[in-house]
Amino acid sequence: MPRKSIEELKALVQGGPPYTQELLTILQADPRAGVRALYVKCVRAQTRARLEKSRLAGMMRFEREAAEGGFQRIAGVDEAGRGPLAGPIVAAAVVIGGSIDKLNDSKQLTPELRDELYEIIVAGPHCVGAAVVGPEIIDRHGIQSANYAAMLEAVNGLKPGPDFLLVDGFRIHGCALPQKPLIKGDQRSASIAAASIVAKVTRDRIMKEYERQYPGYGFAVNKGYATKDHIEALESLGPCPIHRRSFSPVTSSATTGLLFDDV
Repeated sequence: MPRKSIEELKALVQGGPPYTQELLTILQADPRAGVRALYVKCVRAQTRARLEKSRLAGMMRFEREAAEGGFQRIAGVDEAGRGPLAGPIVAAAVVIGGSIDKLNDSKQLTPELRDELYEIIVAGPHCVGAAVVGPEIIDRHGIQSANYAAMLEAVNGLKPGPDFLLVDGFRIHGCALPQKPLIKGDQRSASIAAASIVAKVTRDRIMKEYERQYPGYGFAVNKGYATKDHIEALESLGPCPIHRRSFSPVTSSATTGLLFDDV
């Protein structure tokens, strides 16, 4: 068999990994420097793919344990927006219906990859529930109660409903379903990671819309968090209708700018 050109070999490996052992053997045996470099590149890519597959399998550990315990619809639950000075808290619940490549805690992903995975999660064979609780509820009942309410609403939005919950960080008060809280669950559980992505992307899109409604605060960039620019805008303009007036330093700025009653 005539020896393939380097360009032909590059075309063969372009779709991988995984690569067949036959292809790797051909590359390894070829004395050309360009092919040796291609072989090294393929081995490294194959190793990365194997480690990624192992990581994703590890993130299904708690889902597997719940399934072995007899549960059939295991939902991961997470939220976004506990700490900002403005905007809602958003919770999501996800029952994973299949493997999701590149899945990870939303904070570990680029905005572009978060958006890509969000579309995969909401359009794929997965069940998704989401809930948005606004700043007025946060101010009235406190952030933790608002968090519980958002998570419970997200869980109730799953149709058909789940029979077990994996929750990032703590148990959901007021929820009668069996549940397991996981510290740093968005890094350890695939379904919680998926929920973290849905919650984060949903909230970010809401805050971008608020930037158009209430310009000057930088909501499209800071997402309502207490960045230096946001604090300076708050001191200059005062709070707008989506600021959490129970949060400092919003409270101390409430005498200037747009007041909450102006909506």
